[in-house]
Amino acid sequence: MSRFVDPLVVGRVIGEVVDMFVPSVAMAVAYGARDLSNGCHVKPSLAADQPLVRISGRRNDLYTLVMTDPDAPSPSEPTMREYLHWIVVNIPGGTDATKGEVVVPYMGPRPPVGIHRYVLVLFEQKTRFPYVPAASPDDRAYFNTRAFAANHELGLPVAVVYFNSQKEPSGHRRR
Repeated sequence: MSRFVDPLVVGRVIGEVVDMFVPSVAMAVAYGARDLSNGCHVKPSLAADQPLVRISGRRNDLYTLVMTDPDAPSPSEPTMREYLHWIVVNIPGGTDATKGEVVVPYMGPRPPVGIHRYVLVLFEQKTRFPYVPAASPDDRAYFNTRAFAANHELGLPVAVVYFNSQKEPSGHRRR
């Protein structure tokens, strides 16, 4: 008898980034024509532009999307855990992240060494976020998804997707 093991547990996303949760909203993430599944590999060049993040849910429900790198600057020594890559709030259910309000602009993966995990976490909001000023680029390092959720009374996630990425080799010289 085979047992299903959640890829979020295997990838240590549950535990290092978020607590155990029960997914209650469908979230699909795509870079161009490539739909992501948990644990897949994405080249940084493919992820340079923000992904299309589609979410289910009712139009009256609002969601917050957070994207971080828990392996910065190195998976073996993640001293900057977590590095913030994107925050979008007030996303209406049944739409995509472009319909929300960007608090922290998207920054694509830039792993300097090793294989990094990039985690997209979706929270259901209890109320509409009031005007939230954009965060400064200095606020990206040492971000904490759990603390952010607690500070904004978001509770546990409703969906999570993560992918792996590593530095691409520099251009190959012709011989």
